[in-house]
Amino acid sequence: MTIERTGGAAAALEPQVDRIFSKWTSSTPGCAVGVAVDGKPALAKAYGMADLEHDVKNSADTIFEAGSVSKQFTAAAVLLLAREGRLLLDDPVRKYIPELPSFPAPEGILAGSAGSGSANRAVPLTIRHLLHHTSGLRDWGNIAGIAGWPRTTRVHTHAHVLDIVSRQRSLNFTPGTHWSYSNTGFNLAAIIVSRVSGMPFADFTRTRIFEPLGMSHTSWRDDHTRIVRNRAIAYDDRRDGFHIDMPFENVHGNGGLLTTVGDLLKWNENFTTPTVGDVSFVAEQQRVGTFSDGRSLDYAFGLYNRPYKGVRQVDHSGSTAGYRAHLARYPDQHLSAAVLCNVSSAGATEALHAVADLYLGDRVRQPAVPAATYTPTAADFDRTAGLYRNGGTGVPLTIARAGDGLRVEHGQSDGLNPQRGQALIATAASRFVTAGGQHWEFDGRGGVRVVDALGTVEMYERVTPARPTIDQLRELAGTYVSDEAETALTVAQSGESLVIRRRPDTTLKLSPVYADAFDVPQLGLVIFHRDGGRVSGLSVSQDRVWDLRFARQNQAGKSTSQE
Repeated sequence: MTIERTGGAAAALEPQVDRIFSKWTSSTPGCAVGVAVDGKPALAKAYGMADLEHDVKNSADTIFEAGSVSKQFTAAAVLLLAREGRLLLDDPVRKYIPELPSFPAPEGILAGSAGSGSANRAVPLTIRHLLHHTSGLRDWGNIAGIAGWPRTTRVHTHAHVLDIVSRQRSLNFTPGTHWSYSNTGFNLAAIIVSRVSGMPFADFTRTRIFEPLGMSHTSWRDDHTRIVRNRAIAYDDRRDGFHIDMPFENVHGNGGLLTTVGDLLKWNENFTTPTVGDVSFVAEQQRVGTFSDGRSLDYAFGLYNRPYKGVRQVDHSGSTAGYRAHLARYPDQHLSAAVLCNVSSAGATEALHAVADLYLGDRVRQPAVPAATYTPTAADFDRTAGLYRNGGTGVPLTIARAGDGLRVEHGQSDGLNPQRGQALIATAASRFVTAGGQHWEFDGRGGVRVVDALGTVEMYERVTPARPTIDQLRELAGTYVSDEAETALTVAQSGESLVIRRRPDTTLKLSPVYADAFDVPQLGLVIFHRDGGRVSGLSVSQDRVWDLRFARQNQAGKSTSQE
């Protein structure tokens, strides 16, 4: 079977599409799905309810929020200005946003560490870094969450973004050396568009992108109080039922696009038949970036460019509050698909790929899983299984025996350990591979070298699991403050454990990992630092915020130096 085209053959697939979305009914939220073949609409359907309180159904024209699918539009706005010579992608960001600090090179979370492995020198942070997620900028939303105000708990604005970023004293890594997803970069990009164009970002994108493409249902959530006709309410799926979960904030550019599946398909077609820009413009947006050492990314300007089941795919997913979204294009087959949902449990990515599989037909194939070429011995397992930490970030992971191979079974909360859950397939006594293309090599001295499909190298070292005594826990108690997060954490003993108390009423338990390192659900990895053996501060790390420092206050209320 080849790809289904418009007409009767494509229409015959609708019952199978209906089954993909069959869990969404008149008593649940749901999704809308759209497919275009050869640039023409082939499917537009909706399932479930847009508003449970008022009994309003979802339709193909219902407006949803697209989450990070929005990023490609922000990138396109920047590229339009670059095309006109009004900015350069390699301009320093501080040229347009002087509020940004001049960041020094990161020092690393562990004593004696070089952090990201880069030279100890400052590197200019450019607009290109923002749009490729290679900036090293901490994600402002994660910092707000560490301070006790996660996104959607207060009305954040771009002024808040600038204020939070201006307080940071460090980056996650030297720009261009690593890839780490950061909403901050795209918020700053939206601010740059506004400042360079002299008009609000929402107006610029409306006049330069949405209106030329006939995207009449698309706008930005730049004012969360604005009435948007035909908008679906977003819901969180909890044990006791559905709860409203709306993104009550005015931050946009990173997300915040209000749109329909039909409008998203119009945008996708612009990459084949450009109305906004030309062939060179759309080619530039899809061209993947590079690290400073020349290695290629799989991320372009707000777009992933990577294969899916043997087919070339250009795509991005999105998640904001209770909204879930995914937009994908298969250029070689001239096929596009969009899924927008208004419930946190929707699984928009899985649904989109299931739909794409139907329309791609026999073009898709299951990726081959590497076969084991070596059977480890008991001695091999003794040498490789155990607890490890990342040599630069301190992130822990547990490697355990799983059949004739290994598996990364346990990591750290808040997504900081991306390897968690992977099977390691043996190719030699000390060498393993993963289905995702990673190569793991154990050196026999307690270290492991991990190289991913992009060539990024991470070093891990074996550590001993911690079982601290009451006295050892007691010496960690105290109050720790951070000007960067504008908050204080009080570490206190509670029975045989430690807890963190944070205003106004949060108490979090610390679970020991290795010496002076603790896993704290809802906060991240906490590592205590010492100066001459005396506890002087701590670091909080998450997947998008590395090494956020807190200084320990002495009894007089003054902070201990944290150099």
